[in-house]
Amino acid sequence: QVQLVESGGGLVQPGGSLTLSCAASGFTFSTAAMGWVRQAPEKELEWVSTINGLGDSTSYSDSVKGRFTISKDNAENTLTLQMNSLKPEDSAVYFCVKYPVSVILQDRFAYDSRGQGTQVTVSS
Repeated sequence: QVQLVESGGGLVQPGGSLTLSCAASGFTFSTAAMGWVRQAPEKELEWVSTINGLGDSTSYSDSVKGRFTISKDNAENTLTLQMNSLKPEDSAVYFCVKYPVSVILQDRFAYDSRGQGTQVTVSS
């Protein structure tokens, strides 16, 4: 049974940093592309970033490129999102997602599992 458990969310001031983690279990982590999506109140779900199974290829939305870094530790079955230079518009619930393949798909929402989410609030 696939389990994705996010942690690391919280309240941070604009310009600050946070690191989100996702502990994965129930599948072969090294062969699954993983990613992050987010949803702000009354807004549609937004794709943030994807990383391939090996962890050597990444993709980012334009809104976070240059500020966020996704990585995965295949030995520890952990996905990480390092978020720097945070802005109020980054406030959202962040979800860890698993894809059914090892490559980065064009359809960023073609994931087959999603965690419960962790809240990130950027505010002074």
